[in-house]
Amino acid sequence: MGRTFRVYLAGESVLLCRQCGNHLAVSEGVMSKQFTGQHGRALLVQQVVNTYAGDAEDREMRTGRHTVRDVYCRVCHSTLGWKYDFAFELDQKYKEGKYILEREMITEKPESKRDHGRPRIEELPVRELLARV
Repeated sequence: MGRTFRVYLAGESVLLCRQCGNHLAVSEGVMSKQFTGQHGRALLVQQVVNTYAGDAEDREMRTGRHTVRDVYCRVCHSTLGWKYDFAFELDQKYKEGKYILEREMITEKPESKRDHGRPRIEELPVRELLARV
């Protein structure tokens, strides 16, 4: 097993794991805030980073049957939500490949309050990036 590298995101605001502060997604990737998870309100997100998914399973949800995988934080292993692998209903196909992040499991950090001691990934010189790999 090799060394894993975390991705640090920059955007209008960054969605973080509530437990450990791991970067998960940018607010620009949120497709909808009108979803409900197991613990209340949730977000439908186009892409997430620094996570891993569990085994696929079929679940009966409010909008029909879906094949989903639970999504976990790569750092602290907290359950964050799930990924839609397959939707059985035609009107739900838009969810395939997308992620649900539960509001109870995440927090949002505005970009203006970022850590000034740690540069954003695009601010690092290429030479320094290559030296880290």
